[in-house]
Amino acid sequence: MPTALITGASRGLGAAIAAALAPTHTLLLAGRPSAELDAVAAEHGATTWPMDLTDAASIEASTEVLTELDVLVHNAGVMYPGRVAESTLDEWRATFEVNVLGAVALTLAVLPALRAANGQVVFINSGSGRNVSAGMASYSASKFALRAFADSLRADEPALRVTSVHPGRIATDMQRDLVDYQGGSYDPEKFLQPETVAAVVAQAVATPPDGHVHEVVLRPR
Repeated sequence: MPTALITGASRGLGAAIAAALAPTHTLLLAGRPSAELDAVAAEHGATTWPMDLTDAASIEASTEVLTELDVLVHNAGVMYPGRVAESTLDEWRATFEVNVLGAVALTLAVLPALRAANGQVVFINSGSGRNVSAGMASYSASKFALRAFADSLRADEPALRVTSVHPGRIATDMQRDLVDYQGGSYDPEKFLQPETVAAVVAQAVATPPDGHVHEVVLRPR
């Protein structure tokens, strides 16, 4: 079976993407070691892939054994809710370190393996990567940057398929934190379910080889 490497797969959307791709792919679940990641791997017969996206040396060491990689899913991300005046430079650095630089570092590290497989890279972006929302300054900026990186990768590596997925708000722990910041009451039924977004990711990955899905925009009904 083809191989898929998924970041941020220990819970939420990442775990749902792992479940959606497990029937058709051998899974490598990248992240910091945790009981949650081990549990997702055990459920799908996957391999955990220790990696710290803020540590370039960790990324290099984790990926040097990969000679071919069919699918890379960039799902890991962080968000520090806050309006511009409330934000700190440390929060901006931490956001970009994971959401942008981590994705860039991992892509560069596995680029030869992706080229060897004529592979596909899927970026889990956000509605905030297309339209800025109040109170999400650093997160929105990082997602706009991630979108630009995806577009650049698509332009510079024509043998690869590069897809940006822009979902609306998803029922995850990150969403709960955002609702708390906004002073609301968290109701997961008001948001997209992780399994719904994961199904869209799987559909993009399953696109026949003569097709190339550049971008998917998904919103709650």
